[in-house]
Amino acid sequence: MTEAPRTPEQRKKDALAHLAADKDLWVSTADAKGNPCLVPLSFWWNGTSIFIATVRTNQTGQNIVTTGRARVALGHTRDVVLIEASALLVENDDLATEYSDAYAEKCGWNPRESANYRFYRFDPQRIESWRELNEHEDRELLRAGEWLI
Repeated sequence: MTEAPRTPEQRKKDALAHLAADKDLWVSTADAKGNPCLVPLSFWWNGTSIFIATVRTNQTGQNIVTTGRARVALGHTRDVVLIEASALLVENDDLATEYSDAYAEKCGWNPRESANYRFYRFDPQRIESWRELNEHEDRELLRAGEWLI
């Protein structure tokens, strides 16, 4: 049986709870020709941006540097949060120590301990969240980087 639809305010609260508590997400990027790449990665949310870490020379890192875009998915298919984000490489020296420490505490490892890893910052431009078809109509919570609720 399908649950009653949540209010947009509740879906925003639930989406923020996923960002605060989930440990992993799916990151989708594409190269300049549109060839897709999808990988699961650990992340940390600072309240406004998502931080991931990956090897700069792998496909995900290259795609972010080339296109400056990513799409992220949290949750599961019956409670999904989809985020379209601007994406950029953050060199280790440019990342505040408290950010890398918070990432390490949440994710259980510190990418700064490996010369091959770099941090990337995703700034959400659009956020959608829904559980069932009855929430599709009002699924958009953030547009052009601004909360609608």
